[in-house]
Amino acid sequence: MSGMSRVALTVDDSKTIRQMVSFTLKQAGFDEVWEAEDGRHAISVLGDKHVDIIITDLNMPNMDGFELLRHLRQDPNYKFIPILMLTTEGDDSKKQKGKDAGATGWIVKPFVPEKLIKVVKKVANID
Repeated sequence: MSGMSRVALTVDDSKTIRQMVSFTLKQAGFDEVWEAEDGRHAISVLGDKHVDIIITDLNMPNMDGFELLRHLRQDPNYKFIPILMLTTEGDDSKKQKGKDAGATGWIVKPFVPEKLIKVVKKVANID
């Protein structure tokens, strides 16, 4: 993947969380991190542009993380893009629902930057 620009999208209704994720991903070598405040905004930010990974919250206004997942998994451009859920929700039924909707992984907030980077690198196949 060297030579190519790495792009991520972080979706969260908390500006602070978006900034923390963005900072963490840039530390991990991402060139660009786009931000969206909810699922609907994420879809308009993406359009049909390529991203290497999407990190989304679950509980957001307008369109939550599950709805966003289902929407993106129906789009051929995003069917196989890794999508991580980054949320305060940790119970198994929610995790299963996320998996069923197409989540690649699940990280519970508050997140540890090193752990987030490790998971991102693993699921996005970044060395």
